[in-house]
Amino acid sequence: MKNKQNPNRRQFLSTAALGAAGLSLTPSGLFAGPAILKTPRKAISMINGVQVGVITYSFRSLPDQSAEATLGYIKACGINAIELMGDPAEAFAGKPENPIDRRAMFSLMRAQREGGLSTNQEKELEEMRERMAAYNQEVAAWRAQTSMEPFEKIRQMYADAGVSIYAFKPRAFGQDNTDAEIDWGIRAAKALGASHVTLEHPSDDAHTLKLGKMGAKHGIFVAYHGHEQQTPTFWDTALRQSTFNALNLDLGHYVAAGNAAPLDLIRDKFYRIRSMHVKDRQTPENGKGNVVWGTGDTPIGAALQLMRDNRYDFPATIELEYAIPDGSDPIAEVRKCLDYCAGALG
Repeated sequence: MKNKQNPNRRQFLSTAALGAAGLSLTPSGLFAGPAILKTPRKAISMINGVQVGVITYSFRSLPDQSAEATLGYIKACGINAIELMGDPAEAFAGKPENPIDRRAMFSLMRAQREGGLSTNQEKELEEMRERMAAYNQEVAAWRAQTSMEPFEKIRQMYADAGVSIYAFKPRAFGQDNTDAEIDWGIRAAKALGASHVTLEHPSDDAHTLKLGKMGAKHGIFVAYHGHEQQTPTFWDTALRQSTFNALNLDLGHYVAAGNAAPLDLIRDKFYRIRSMHVKDRQTPENGKGNVVWGTGDTPIGAALQLMRDNRYDFPATIELEYAIPDGSDPIAEVRKCLDYCAGALG
């Protein structure tokens, strides 16, 4: 059944100058970005006790992916807390540049899963994988000799702009990463001021056991993200393994997977949820689409109200994944998502 929620959007954040938190950091990069950056909002996205944040993946289509430009995007949206992807932070710290077009590679990988690759494309994908493996070794060597100082500087830069970093998501926690890399990624999260790291659930009990132990060593939670493989019991083994294993629930993907009663999962596991991705998706019966908020089947408004009414303290993370309409841009769309949250929580 279609979700009928459609809370009235209302302007709750005042417009303010981006100032030192944005334009003055990298003027050339930011002025080259979306025009909406010139009309930033005051970054206060704690709404009636619910911290609304954004994952910086939402800005992936913008040309400047530096830590400074990303901060400008966040401020322009009026958001004061984030889940930070690895690339902006690691690039700031001097990470070697990736020679592979990852979008092209992921596109080929998707086509391969669907059985749609030509012989030439199969060869191209294999070559990309070999080059990526060599690059990953280069990155591992770089991480081994890189200190936490650049991450402490990012934390301070963002804090000075009124933006806190509650989660960090580098590509450092997979089965193909060394223990040294995993430890480095957790320490980087701590240096950034994050309470937890996020990663795709590896579907490997031995690996989640190891990650939980390594997180406990530094007092940092390891929160597992899921897509359509999420079920009410999806995280149970990892949660039993360590008190430092946790959920990075994705509410939209959970609905698209066909799970009933998503609010029950929040009620049952709220004390193990470190952050929750919010997007509007349809149920399998309606096509599983990733759609503009308020037009799908995900009970976003009800979930936010549940958080407000029960004083759940984990953040609701806006993740922009629906197709950006013509004439718009990621910042304008994240603003609309934030307004939706304000309407639901008002």
